[in-house]
Amino acid sequence: MTVKPALRHAIGVFDSGVGGLTVLQALRRRMPHRDFVYLGDTARVPYGRKPPEMVVEFAGGITRFLCNMGVEGLVVACNTASAVALPGLVELGPVPVWGVIDPGVEAATRATRTGSVGVIGTKATIASGAYQRRLEQRGLCVWAQACPMLVHLVEEGLAESPEAALLVRHYLSGRPRIDTLVLGCTHYPLLRGVLQREAGKDVTLVDSAEVTAERVEATLGSPPRCFVQGRVLHFVTGDPMAFAHTARVMGGVNGEIVPLALSELATPSAVHPVDRRAQPAWQE
Repeated sequence: MTVKPALRHAIGVFDSGVGGLTVLQALRRRMPHRDFVYLGDTARVPYGRKPPEMVVEFAGGITRFLCNMGVEGLVVACNTASAVALPGLVELGPVPVWGVIDPGVEAATRATRTGSVGVIGTKATIASGAYQRRLEQRGLCVWAQACPMLVHLVEEGLAESPEAALLVRHYLSGRPRIDTLVLGCTHYPLLRGVLQREAGKDVTLVDSAEVTAERVEATLGSPPRCFVQGRVLHFVTGDPMAFAHTARVMGGVNGEIVPLALSELATPSAVHPVDRRAQPAWQE
């Protein structure tokens, strides 16, 4: 098998599919000279409809895989995985680990003027109460709504369609008076136009991607003496062609796409420390 060139000062990013590419794009804008490894677990998408314990298992296997590649930090660019698996990943990983929920909460707290905040996300994210608890702990009044069909609209390229407007109107119809709306799914920034029109111009839409990128840059900074544009390596557990097609809807893929067998992400029955010397099969 062809040996891939070594990664330089890489950051790992993962999601159940392509939604995390919006987070990857924000990270690359802030740290253009770093390499990134993106893992899209498209064979097991969506995480939002799976039991929490299953998502924890998936996230643990992905964390081991990326850490064994030698990444310097790991971004869980998936609201569902951030909601149910992040504490365990922080314990597991030998590198800094960031989710997207705490940055979203921080951004919403900064943005709200009245203390009334809304959150929309997948069924699993909303059911976990991860956003609601954190926002309420800051003294805010929170309304939350699961919007399970919006991801499909985005991935089908229908973000500005009449169908999208109809669904968004349906999902937001029961909201109280809010001044801030947290987009609790990495697909939702692609729906910003229709969401803003339905929510109203006085409602601030919060996307956690930019705040997440701020936090990562503040911790890791720029790689030393590196002025070359960083590259991106995409690992995909499902069909690479399908990933590339859907990713084009999300803003495109910049970098090589490598198929990855799910056996590479198998979580051992007992917790073993991450071994940086281990090489995934694609590097052998």
